[in-house]
Amino acid sequence: MSERKSGESRKLFGTNGIRGIPNELLTFSFCSGIGAAIGSFAKGEIIALARDTRRSGDFVGSAVSAGIMSTGKNVVDLGVIPTPALQLYCKNTGRFGVVITASHNPPQFNGIKCIDSDGTELRSEDEAAIEQLYFSSTFRKSEWTGIGTLLRDHNQGERYVENLVSLVDADRIRSRHFKVVIDTGNGAAYSTSPALLTRLGCRVVSLNSNPDGLFTSRNAEPRPENLAELMQVMKSGRFDLGVAHDGDADRAVFIDEKGNFVEGENTLALVIKHMAGSGDTIVTPVSSSDIIDEVCREKSLNLVKTRVGAPIVARTMIERQARLGGEENGGVIIGDNQYCRDGGMTVAKILDIMAKTGKPLSTLVGELPRYVLLKKSIETEGKPWNKMRKLAVDSFPACRRDETDGLKIFFDEGWALIRPSGTEPIVRVYVNTRDEGDARRLMEKVMGALKH
Repeated sequence: MSERKSGESRKLFGTNGIRGIPNELLTFSFCSGIGAAIGSFAKGEIIALARDTRRSGDFVGSAVSAGIMSTGKNVVDLGVIPTPALQLYCKNTGRFGVVITASHNPPQFNGIKCIDSDGTELRSEDEAAIEQLYFSSTFRKSEWTGIGTLLRDHNQGERYVENLVSLVDADRIRSRHFKVVIDTGNGAAYSTSPALLTRLGCRVVSLNSNPDGLFTSRNAEPRPENLAELMQVMKSGRFDLGVAHDGDADRAVFIDEKGNFVEGENTLALVIKHMAGSGDTIVTPVSSSDIIDEVCREKSLNLVKTRVGAPIVARTMIERQARLGGEENGGVIIGDNQYCRDGGMTVAKILDIMAKTGKPLSTLVGELPRYVLLKKSIETEGKPWNKMRKLAVDSFPACRRDETDGLKIFFDEGWALIRPSGTEPIVRVYVNTRDEGDARRLMEKVMGALKH
């Protein structure tokens, strides 16, 4: 092992790939080494690569591509497109893929995420195999005559949009002439989501749809505190729907026609309520609100709970032959399309539901069961997870617990989930109750216990 690698963590892949700051963790030698490991691991002679709009995307992508080509594999560069557009390419071509993105993280971060040849995010055991190749430097090394070449295909965004349009009742949506405001947050959907809405006959107003890798317009995480401009526009009463994406557009969140933010668990619940048939299986992580449980009971659906992480949900959906699944953060997975979070697909389906029912989004959300899901985070520097877990257990010894992922504690008024993030140096805390006052009090109680 080289000196460079001796100081690096033995665990590189988190719940959504490798993430770090370019020229700190993501140095040229690191990225090219990971590329060589990917090229040595992946089957097939061509590997697809795409990226979001981050300022460092060309740097990281070029280094990863060089490493891949050093193994004799060719790289087809798809350019800046949403992560699910790359996943669709992999699914349709049977090629391995790599996306350069840090999703919702701040602009100084970037990441390397691997996509399997079926379009799903790579299994953890395959990520471990790539890590092993990297740390052992047992790369396939091509002679100079066999070094791979760089190909380019910048038409995948259009193919992605065409696929989404084909999966909904486009004529029904077009007949409604919806007025939609789209905020792509300077991210990867800057072109595809406005094009999708136009193809569906919507009257489109775009916010922050210029590609800007510094995310100067707003934070890449589509939370209410970052969407004040979009919510203010929607409060004018002139539009039917507001949409916002994260940096790589595998998620979509919505603002209703009154300017209200629609929580991600409500979006998932709407899709389940209006798309699932009796007896269908639904997959969601333990972090999802009990609204999903109640909707599934009302429709006689089979609900499966997993650890947190879109790849885990997607793999479980495949194993259980589930049509629908997703997370509480706006990440909806529709198996009829592909087994991954897809922000564009979610936008098309919500418009389809609105067109089919003839109801505005506020009414559709108002028909759902009422739950409150609060989220907070704690910096982990100097606060090891094991210590925080012990504090929680000791503080609430009589409460029932579930340790599917982190520590879920059940109280009379609801539950709290405490778990270390797989993408950031924080511990996430979720609280779920029926009443907002109860949720705030329970959050205070749990956060107080963790800060002892």
